[in-house]
Amino acid sequence: MVNDKELISYCGLYCGECPNYTGRIADLARDLRKELRSVRFDKTAEVLSELSFFSMFKDYAQCYSILGGMVKLRCKHACRGNGGNPFCKIRKCAQKKKIEGC
Repeated sequence: MVNDKELISYCGLYCGECPNYTGRIADLARDLRKELRSVRFDKTAEVLSELSFFSMFKDYAQCYSILGGMVKLRCKHACRGNGGNPFCKIRKCAQKKKIEGC
């Protein structure tokens, strides 16, 4: 189990409340995609998009794709455990200088 100190990133953010670390957004996006597939909402969106009031549904495929991207918004490890952005300049700087944070 990760202790609280390990959940404090090098920049000072608390990973324990980050939606990417908790996976909350990823889980919700996954569940919504599953429900949309189960009711074949792509067909509904196609019909709705023909009505001027619901013209935004013409972009349903893009919305569904974005939800797929959100499913991937998940960190398996906190920043100090090599999770998060692998290109984070703050983490690289702190590790190079052997300091706890910026």
